Amino acid sequence: MRQLMVDQLSREERQNLESYLKRTVRPGPMEGLFWLELPPELWGVAQQGHEQCAPFFLSIELAEEKMILELLVRSSCTLHCSCIAYTEPAQREFLLNFLDTMLAEERIRA
Repeated sequence: MRQLMVDQLSREERQNLESYLKRTVRPGPMEGLFWLELPPELWGVAQQGHEQCAPFFLSIELAEEKMILELLVRSSCTLHCSCIAYTEPAQREFLLNFLDTMLAEERIRA
């Protein structure tokens, strides 16, 4: 799996990140899992023509001492479709901008 990871989080940093994620993105189906919705203007070639599979999300997992951001665009309603694909450059930039903003606003130094 292609992913980005922020590790060595302190307890306070983890709590700050959890608070930020709860305020800004959709909760996932399990505790510690969050969905960052991909705006339609950033849908890649794989997502074009798959409106029935939308919305599309990027997964963020918050564990005890680390946060993992997957570089896989997921569908909200299906697990097996060609629209589920690794991020394109603009989608990765969107995810990195979200990460940079979150870390700056929550003053995370990990």
